[in-house]
Amino acid sequence: MQTRQESRPSFAGNVAHAIGCARRFIERLAQPSFVQLVLRIALAVPFWKSGILKWHGFLQLNDTAIDLFTDEFKLHLPGGPYPFPAPAVFAFLSACGEVGFPVLLVLGFGTRFAAAGLLLMTCIIELTVPDGWPIHITWAAMALGIAAWGPGVISIDYLLGDRAYRS
Repeated sequence: MQTRQESRPSFAGNVAHAIGCARRFIERLAQPSFVQLVLRIALAVPFWKSGILKWHGFLQLNDTAIDLFTDEFKLHLPGGPYPFPAPAVFAFLSACGEVGFPVLLVLGFGTRFAAAGLLLMTCIIELTVPDGWPIHITWAAMALGIAAWGPGVISIDYLLGDRAYRS
C-alpha cells in the first residue's frame, strides 16, 4: 500500500521537470533562423543610427561628419594618436558603410559581405575610440557569427542559394 508521501513527486523530480519544460520552451523560441535574423538586426541598428546622422541629402555629407574626421577622430596607434589621412574620404566611406551594410544585413542580401564590412569598420572604430572596446567586441562577435553561420533561412541570400552552413 502506498502512502500519500510516496505518491507525490519529490522536490528533485519537480525541479528536473521544470528545467526540462524551460529547456524545451527555449529551444522552440530560439530557432536558428529566428536567431540569425535577430542577430543581423541587432548588428545593423547601431551602425544605421550613426550613419543616418552623417547625411544632409543624397550623397551629401553634413559638415559635422567631415569635422569629426578632421578635428575629433584620431587613430590610436603606437606613437600616436594620428589624424585620419584624407578625412573627407574616410567620412564619406564611413557614412556609406554605416547606411549600406545595415540595409544589406536586414534584407539578408550580401550578408556575409556586409558582416565582413561591419567587422572592418568595427576594427577602425576601435582604433579611433579604444575605450569603447566592450561594445566594439560585441559588434565584432556578432559580425563574426553572421559571417560564419550565414544569413539564415529568413533572407534573400537563402532564396538565391546561399545555404552553406558551417557547424
